[in-house]
Amino acid sequence: MRVLLQRVANASVSVDEECIGQINQGYLLLVGVKDTDTNEDIDYLVRKITNLRIFADDEGKTNLSLKDIDGDILSVSQFTLYADTKKGNRPSFVKAGKPDFASEMYDRFNEELRQAGNHVETGSFGADMQVNLLNDGPFTIFFDTENK
Repeated sequence: MRVLLQRVANASVSVDEECIGQINQGYLLLVGVKDTDTNEDIDYLVRKITNLRIFADDEGKTNLSLKDIDGDILSVSQFTLYADTKKGNRPSFVKAGKPDFASEMYDRFNEELRQAGNHVETGSFGADMQVNLLNDGPFTIFFDTENK
């Protein structure tokens, strides 16, 4: 699995001009799944994301986790994280998970984030979505379970 995490002051996702998910301070997660991903990958990502300390404490050091600041998560599926741009100018997406499997893994990932005590809003898997965000920092981290 691949997750692009952005620390945000706020973020929202819309489908057909209707807001379906919105958060204030927290994380925007762009989530990509491939067919060989496992529950172990989900567990790893949930643990890392939940405990990641990238919010400033009283001394301005990045020492606080999402829970410490009572932050939220907006999780949006994004198969294009598996784009292969090595040949030509048109990306290939053959490494992205098949929709049925990827949707199931995406749902399981979000449920595990919730079970870990996080408030999670989501996009709509497979939909054409518009994502708005105010990146805080900017602070962006890329997770790839092939490189744990």
